[in-house]
Amino acid sequence: MLSRLDQPIAAIATAPGRGAVGIVRVSGKAVAAVIDAVCGRALKPREATFLSFKSADASVIDQGLAIHFPAPHSYTGEDVLELQAHGGPVVLQLLLARCLQAGAAMGLRVAEPGEFTRRAFLNDKLDLAQAEAVADLIDASTEAAARSASRSLAGEFSNEIHTLRDALVNLRMLVEATLDFPEEEIDFLKKADAEGQLERLQANVQRVLQRAQQGALLREGIQVVIAGQPNAGKSSLLNALAGAELAIVTPIAGTTRDVVSEQIQVEGVPLHVVDTAGLRESGDEVERIGIERAWGRIEKADAVLFLHDLTRVNDADYKAADVTIRAKLPADVEIIHVGNKMDAAPGELAAGMLRVSAKTGEGLDTLRKKLLETAGWQAAPEGVFIARERHVQALRRVENHLMEAAAQLARQAQALDLLAEELRLAQNALSEITGEFSADDLLGVIFSRFCIGK
Repeated sequence: MLSRLDQPIAAIATAPGRGAVGIVRVSGKAVAAVIDAVCGRALKPREATFLSFKSADASVIDQGLAIHFPAPHSYTGEDVLELQAHGGPVVLQLLLARCLQAGAAMGLRVAEPGEFTRRAFLNDKLDLAQAEAVADLIDASTEAAARSASRSLAGEFSNEIHTLRDALVNLRMLVEATLDFPEEEIDFLKKADAEGQLERLQANVQRVLQRAQQGALLREGIQVVIAGQPNAGKSSLLNALAGAELAIVTPIAGTTRDVVSEQIQVEGVPLHVVDTAGLRESGDEVERIGIERAWGRIEKADAVLFLHDLTRVNDADYKAADVTIRAKLPADVEIIHVGNKMDAAPGELAAGMLRVSAKTGEGLDTLRKKLLETAGWQAAPEGVFIARERHVQALRRVENHLMEAAAQLARQAQALDLLAEELRLAQNALSEITGEFSADDLLGVIFSRFCIGK
């Protein structure tokens, strides 16, 4: 692995397809050879130079800009060359092939997904949280997510983690000193207010965890499934939430026979909304498969909008079918009961239900707010940084270890070794976020999900 990471790499750094400009990026010890062969002249550091890119027989592949970033002042921390050419796929492939040919003697090879950013991490240009923010910024599906990813890339999230770590290290130092010098009359822990330090640390971890959970929502969104009996208005509700005619709507029961999904935004949070087949017993093979898929989506949902037809809620058979469906809904999934068609049943009481009209749009704003509330979103948190589920889980482990540390501290001297161990485990969990303490297989998973050239 080390020898492979020492090899120079090259890749097309712009998205596949045609475009006005495309970039080929080279990093590592082959850069000098590529500059000499492809550019045919020396380049001033960090200065764009317009020139012709030459093939092996000295013919011109294209004309464009070449920029040389000498180590360590580059994205990867190595020598980096960026060639900006016209964005045709064939031109870029020719230019990449020429670079690989020019650097072959130095072992130049095509980069793996995320390898440029991985080298930036390994060369201390970025920590792991910042490296992940690079991919999150590229993949951001909302403006709020992009702004939060930018904050993480700038180091705001990492700075919060480092502040927590420094406070934790200071507390560990006090505990270790007490363990190392038990004969001293001075009680290190009481004098330094270790209990107060631990309480403040717990409060700060909770604050960072709350912001990280908001950031994870911006990145991941929530999975929302619309479920209910046929003709309850599920497809109409999806269309109303999305603001587009995505699903076919007819008065015929069983029109929807497969899942239809759409991503919508509510206050910058992506909601992945899925319309499903009406839940009932059916002898139609195609509809039955659709119903099975509906239950599969319900099992995996973060929230289920259980849609009720307000024009039929007093019908005995309809009520019985609703009770049957309700009994089958998973206990660990948030269920939001929604009464639809309030425009056709204005006086109908619906205890415990949100009342909406997919036809007129009445009540939809309340429903959107309820979905955000269910997800745990707090309005307009400008300081939120993008975060991933692994960050949230790591912070929760820190929180648990600190709770156990507080319990051990209350037991005084006989439990100090256990207190020290809990603090050590808490520090390791924090360090996993920034990559200061992480397994190689975790790094492999993270960077394999990047695009090639990044």
